[in-house]
Amino acid sequence: MAPVRLDCHEIHRLADGWEAAAAPPAGAVDVDRLAELDWVPAQVPGTAAGALRSAGLWKQGYDRDFDEEDWWFRTTFPDLPSGPAEEIVLRLDGIATLSQVFLNGELLLESESMFEQHAVDVGSRLRDTNQLVVRCRALAPELRGSRSPRARWRTKLVTEGNLRFFRTTLYGRAPAFMPGPPPVGPWRPIRLERRSRLAVDSLVLRPRLDGTTGRLQVFVELRGLGEAAPRSAAAELTGPSGTFGAPLELAATEVGFRVSGELLVPDVSPWWPHTHGSPALHEVVLAVETGGETVQIDAGRVGFRVVTAGAAPDHEVESDGLDLHVNGVPVFVRGALWMPPDPIGFAPSDEELRACLTRVCDAGMNMLRLPGNACYEDEPFYDLCDELGILVWQDFMFANLDYPIADEGFREAVTAEARAVLARLAGRPALAVLCGNSEVEQQVSMLGLDPALGRGELFGELLPALIDEAAADAVYVPSTPCGGDLPFRPQSGIANYYGVGGFFRPLSDVRLADVRFAAECLPFANVPEDDVIEELFPEGLPSVDDARWKSGVQRDAGVSWDFDDVRDWYLGELFGVDPLGLRRSDSGRYLNLSRAVTGEVMAEVFGEWRRDASRCGGGLILWLRDRVPGAGFGVLDHRGEPKSAYHHLRRILAPLAVWTTDEGLGGIDVHTANDGPDAFSGVLRVALYRDFEVLVGEAVEEILLAPHSSARRGVEEMLGRFVDVSWAYRFGPPGQDAIVASLEHAPDARAEPVSRSVRFPVGRPLTVEAAHRLCLEAAFVSDSDGTPVLRLASERLVYGVRVQAPGFEPSDDCFCLEPGGERLIRLRPRASGAVLKAAEVVALNLSGRIHVPVSETGGKQ
Repeated sequence: MAPVRLDCHEIHRLADGWEAAAAPPAGAVDVDRLAELDWVPAQVPGTAAGALRSAGLWKQGYDRDFDEEDWWFRTTFPDLPSGPAEEIVLRLDGIATLSQVFLNGELLLESESMFEQHAVDVGSRLRDTNQLVVRCRALAPELRGSRSPRARWRTKLVTEGNLRFFRTTLYGRAPAFMPGPPPVGPWRPIRLERRSRLAVDSLVLRPRLDGTTGRLQVFVELRGLGEAAPRSAAAELTGPSGTFGAPLELAATEVGFRVSGELLVPDVSPWWPHTHGSPALHEVVLAVETGGETVQIDAGRVGFRVVTAGAAPDHEVESDGLDLHVNGVPVFVRGALWMPPDPIGFAPSDEELRACLTRVCDAGMNMLRLPGNACYEDEPFYDLCDELGILVWQDFMFANLDYPIADEGFREAVTAEARAVLARLAGRPALAVLCGNSEVEQQVSMLGLDPALGRGELFGELLPALIDEAAADAVYVPSTPCGGDLPFRPQSGIANYYGVGGFFRPLSDVRLADVRFAAECLPFANVPEDDVIEELFPEGLPSVDDARWKSGVQRDAGVSWDFDDVRDWYLGELFGVDPLGLRRSDSGRYLNLSRAVTGEVMAEVFGEWRRDASRCGGGLILWLRDRVPGAGFGVLDHRGEPKSAYHHLRRILAPLAVWTTDEGLGGIDVHTANDGPDAFSGVLRVALYRDFEVLVGEAVEEILLAPHSSARRGVEEMLGRFVDVSWAYRFGPPGQDAIVASLEHAPDARAEPVSRSVRFPVGRPLTVEAAHRLCLEAAFVSDSDGTPVLRLASERLVYGVRVQAPGFEPSDDCFCLEPGGERLIRLRPRASGAVLKAAEVVALNLSGRIHVPVSETGGKQ
């Protein structure tokens, strides 16, 4: 249970004055000999790797196995005096992994799980000055040797198969996809709580939506301290629906009191994912009267919503996939697998965490998955997902291995772990999916064994029963992937779809595969921006075969290729260039085209999945963010800054969007979607261009998109005539080489479309031209609120436009400029006080770059 705030309690976070030190394993140093160690300052919450990184003693790529050593952490803190009716509790929210905790030299607790939370009454043990010491025993020696029961299968993905016996993460212990370092240390907060009058041992809120009425069930276990005893209790809810209250029942138990009841909220404002509405939250406060005084309990915030796996009650995830419905409305799910902002120290600031999750919303993503090879997040992460309207797919922390559920001690540990996780998450509106594991069933099946071995009691019985016990309103998926005759078949159940991506399949495979839901997809070595490359190679990029470059590129275990090779294959297929030759002759051009191709492929795939005729319920990209600098899977780099692919995704995933699909002999279809709660009234426009300049066809239709709706129109249907728009019949030369579709507020508002999509039925405009040949203009114009605005206009189509302004972020990037059109690009400062001096404009079919000083008023080149 997360800390509960009472107005008569004090919470002191023990975050200052920490030190860390390494020691030989096997008890070579004990708590009485700490002076022998070499100490460095440490951050708590934090890790051993984080401490050494901050001290300049280690960085990514250094050869050091943090699991081979004991790690000690220590701090001192003053006494926190307590009265006769008070208790002082030390809370430790997580220590990785085999740990002992000492207070003033006395062993306080031992733990063998990094996911276990601890609360110990230490009031009688405190002195004027106190020393708190945490020892993390070396894990590596414990992994050696044989253990029983023996594993029924082995995986190449995890270095040590005996990790299946330990409740810890695979971060840093799976070199192929999760390289080091592993987290070692007190990676979650440590607090002292001074409790008076009342102690809350359990607090459960279960909100649910019943038609238009919100129902909030409240269950609290509490104790009176000293002479204080609760005499009555009530709940109050405040939020966008108004203020409501209800009395609660109070009953004595063997150890204290149980408080329970239900609060009704008529005409409640429901919680929605941000793509579909407002994530409405309501604050809950419990008031407990004790002998003439009232204790206020801050119970947090709740949201009222209903989540189902599909529209019909008999929808089966394992055959029909995930067709998520929120409040009865179908939600096309799009998002990514979560990578923590600080995967070394595991202690991002609140500002870093909010910035990263805001990026998720800005990209039009509405779900994040925490996979089973990672770790559970801390409370601020889930709080922000509730607040920002980001759905959470939460795996339990199991992946790839054969876990020994028959071992009674292991069973007790995972039962306690699951109950604790569900106590924290089950009532949260953001929680949409709970998943038993990552790739266990796939691992078994790909080894030719019976897939049923991967389900077993743990994922087939125990976890579902605990979810029911917790009354969690979330869809349960036993494993990802799962369903069908084999769990990795994409046309049934939940898929990990790597057809486009890791398996070098053409874009046509997206429709052929008939993916129902992709819990992982689109793994590409996404090239970072130039400043990241300059960080890796201050002397200039020598080669993408350099070891420093390859350290950031993922490679599947046991194969001769990596994901640079995957990206190069699509570069050749889609752009018609020789990647190897281009790397040799023009590395800058190679990198720019490589940045573009992965984003365009991702946009094409999501366009296929999002169209009305698709049976796909959504997809989650592997990963959101890079762990280290380089061309990793992330659409954000290791700093949280967007890569090119992010901008392509932001347009196709926007709640209000237009895009096209190539239907072959069926022509080109234009798709529109309005996921939001308000109707959109405007125009749908298509324009056809020849030679990337001459307008040869245009159609404009009024369009009314109802809330939570979508529509499809054929281009030739809109034009009213056949023009072989996709150049599929090929009776002669193509009549057009660029097709622009846009959603606009009015026909004369072409400069600022709501959404725009460009398709090239014959091939992309890769011939490089001078700015004067494109008739490209760039100039700053004034804006009423003082935001710098860059106006771009051209007579010919400009492909893959990038706006670069140090210290500023453009409102759009990696876009196409329509012939005869213009765009207004707003530049937002990345930090307060930033001064814009100039911007540069580059494009994939532009020779050189255009330099635009802020003072310049013309800018025609």
